[in-house]
Amino acid sequence: MTTLSNRYEFVLLYDVENGNPNGDPDAGNMPRIDPETGYGIVTDVCLKRKIRNYVEMVKGDAPGYHIYIKEGIPLNANHKEAYLAVGLQPGQKATVEGVNRARAWMCQNFYDIRAFGAVLSVGDNCGQVRGPVQLNFSRSIDPIVQQEVTITRLTVTREEEAEKERTIGRKHIIPYALYRVEGYISAKLANDPTKGTGFSEEDLALFWEALINMFEHDRSAARGKMATRKLFVFKHESDLGNAPAHKLFDLVRVSKKAGINPPRSFMDYEVFVNRENVPQGVTLIEML
Repeated sequence: MTTLSNRYEFVLLYDVENGNPNGDPDAGNMPRIDPETGYGIVTDVCLKRKIRNYVEMVKGDAPGYHIYIKEGIPLNANHKEAYLAVGLQPGQKATVEGVNRARAWMCQNFYDIRAFGAVLSVGDNCGQVRGPVQLNFSRSIDPIVQQEVTITRLTVTREEEAEKERTIGRKHIIPYALYRVEGYISAKLANDPTKGTGFSEEDLALFWEALINMFEHDRSAARGKMATRKLFVFKHESDLGNAPAHKLFDLVRVSKKAGINPPRSFMDYEVFVNRENVPQGVTLIEML
């Protein structure tokens, strides 16, 4: 594994057509929305799930690329495995040194812990990990319209309803929305002698690959057509960084084309990148 030696920030643009990118369980699974502005929201957890799924699909169960937060696997079972691997007794309180060994084993074996971090102190204590990769909430470029579409099924579920001809249901969609999410990658948090996760250049390459392809293998009727449209990466010359993140994010602007209302495709938008004002010591890479 090659040590990560640069700080990064990135801007990702993705869109949804006739789908629900992130349902809100507190609102009947309607697409998440900022009630004050009407802009759409997608949580960081939603995108991290898609990244985890992509890594698991590509790497399978390869050593070093297990997924910690995974359907059907209790988290504490992974802690027990770590204790046994480093010579600790599950169910017994470990010393600080023992917890650090277990933490290091978890970082070495689970990709999503190396990337995003995790709280590993429940059950057999494996410490806490602050991940070098962090994402903000996604926000739509324009206010979204939540639509409730009535659907019918030509059958029923229960035998006592057999006399009915069909079942009525509903699904929630957004006709179209373009979302923007910003993220951060800290080489310092990856390589810190005591708190580092070991997130490497190879891990980073897989992360970029996941951002570009995560929607290609996450198809469902509920999510409609989703696609990654643009990925802009700001690479600093140093691990501490050479410019504030917010100033780099301001260099990428997205706006509707004149006369377009409402937007219904990515072609209805213009993406402007102020390359002339990229600070010294920072390289802008357009990956998609």
